[in-house]
Amino acid sequence: MKKIILTSLASLAGLLLVLALLAPTLLGFSVTQLGDAVRVATGMGAKLACSGYYVSGFSPSRNLEDLASYSPANRLLDLEYGNRRVTATMFGMGETSATYRPGLGCTLDIGDTSALDRVSVASSSAESTDDNTVSADENGRAQEWPAGSAATQIDAKLQHTLDEILAADNQSGLNTRALLVVQDGKLIAEAYGDRIAPDTQLLGWSMGKSVTAMMVGRLQALNPKLDITTPLFPEWTDERNQISLENLLQMSSGLDFDETYAPGSDATQMLFNAHSASGVALQSPLAHKPGAYFSYSSGTTNLLARWIYQQVGGSPQANVDFFQQQILTPLGMRNTTFEMDAAGVFVGSSYIYASARDWARLGLLMLNDGEWNGERLLPEGWVQAASSPNQSDNDPAYGYQFWLNRGGETSLYPTLPVDSYFMSGNRSQVVMVSPSTNTVIVRLGWTAGKYPTEANFARLLP
Repeated sequence: MKKIILTSLASLAGLLLVLALLAPTLLGFSVTQLGDAVRVATGMGAKLACSGYYVSGFSPSRNLEDLASYSPANRLLDLEYGNRRVTATMFGMGETSATYRPGLGCTLDIGDTSALDRVSVASSSAESTDDNTVSADENGRAQEWPAGSAATQIDAKLQHTLDEILAADNQSGLNTRALLVVQDGKLIAEAYGDRIAPDTQLLGWSMGKSVTAMMVGRLQALNPKLDITTPLFPEWTDERNQISLENLLQMSSGLDFDETYAPGSDATQMLFNAHSASGVALQSPLAHKPGAYFSYSSGTTNLLARWIYQQVGGSPQANVDFFQQQILTPLGMRNTTFEMDAAGVFVGSSYIYASARDWARLGLLMLNDGEWNGERLLPEGWVQAASSPNQSDNDPAYGYQFWLNRGGETSLYPTLPVDSYFMSGNRSQVVMVSPSTNTVIVRLGWTAGKYPTEANFARLLP
């Protein structure tokens, strides 16, 4: 027993020494934040490794490399895989696990998650990977994308350019995993990195914010008389009762939410340590007058996800049914997984995995002004509003959870079409919608630094 205790103390001492040396220069936090740092590391490790392994099909070594790109300390994680669960510890501390459920993806095991075990997901959802089984023409042939999986209209010249960009990206360490171009509604070029296929589900991070906004739009299309009067949440009995749905959509709620990704912040607590992701922002006080100040906040998006949850029935099953029946099925998205928190609410800010082709379908819906196969999925005028500047005093270049190329004094990407707008996520995940060129471009990858989005996308436009 004495030997075991001494060994544990030696391990702890080693960890403290490593973190004390690394923290000031590499990890971005003080060693006094060790407890929070370990909890963030193990929460992030369990969640991303679980989804990487069971949803994206990545190897444990690839998952660890992805985690280490955020912090070298993540290489100290001990990740155990088994029984549809990944458990993470760091030198025996901070044990955290995430569980995989077919069709639901992975959820951190925080508090009571039994309601998720009772959710039934239809087989035509994210678990299906063969478009041909459900999208054949009358002669049994695979239908052309986006109705099906066939891609017979590839532009050879553009495909060559796309292949060049992918090769150059990965030779320089940018870790591009998928590139895809849709022009005039046709899939005309696509390229994939090592062990990535057209049906591989890839994490979009904050591109999920745009999807969450589109779910709000779908709700409004189904019920034009939907009550969106304030207060949005019964818990807001103070001045927050003046926050409107549009304020949330435009990131101008005025709530004081700490978006910095450091140990102990609101953002890291929300994503890696909370039973209810939306519950963190729900408690945020008001710092600005609603509508007056733009502040990018993942917490705001998760409040939208909470509002959707309440509107569709207030249960994990109703939540899943709505997303599947009103978004996935109409668009033919069979390689997409939207993950929930432990309370059964979608983590709208961050945790949606989809193939490049499914991300492109979402972009094409926006490009088509919210119509799909003759059916209006988003209200008339909604796409125009979603891609228009907000009315804040400080930063108007953001619509309904979409970044705008125009809106401010300068363009986000000066050489790209001025009317373009973007789903955008960490690690340089991008879906660009360009109405003036009738183009959608998707880039998925895991770039730790800066990615040449503007230069590369300019080469792909007509």
